Amino acid sequence: MAKKNKRLNRFFDKFSTRVTKITGSLWAFIVAVVLILVWALTGPLFGFSDTWQLVINTGTTIVTFLMVFIIQQTQNKDTTAIHLKLNELIASNKMASNRLVDAEDLTDEELQVLKKFYVRLGNLAEEEGDIHATHTIEEAEDLQEEKSRTRSKTKQKAGSTAKKR
Repeated sequence: MAKKNKRLNRFFDKFSTRVTKITGSLWAFIVAVVLILVWALTGPLFGFSDTWQLVINTGTTIVTFLMVFIIQQTQNKDTTAIHLKLNELIASNKMASNRLVDAEDLTDEELQVLKKFYVRLGNLAEEEGDIHATHTIEEAEDLQEEKSRTRSKTKQKAGSTAKKR
């Protein structure tokens, strides 16, 4: 049974990939336009009857219904491939934070928390004046604290120098 399922899944995957490529082509669009034109031109022949309208409505509804599943299958496969490629890039970069590997599996609330962290990171980088200066929130916070300490020391030195004069 599992073997049959694998074969069926493989068949559907190949089928949906092929159908998506074909239906997304220029020729498929031209065929669709020609079909619509033929249908429209036959309107006077059938007196623009309800049956004539039903033909196009039924045909397009059936095609749309089936294409939803086919396109979704292809989209799921593409999305998974993109996630894997991004995970590979994150994992292979020594400077990247691994917290985003498999981020697609996080809940919406967890994603919003991560987004807040990265907005904060962007703000810290903006304060730094160089958006490439840091790559993690922790480093950005450490750098910001170090800068604050340096500024405080500079102000203290400037204050004690002014008192001596």
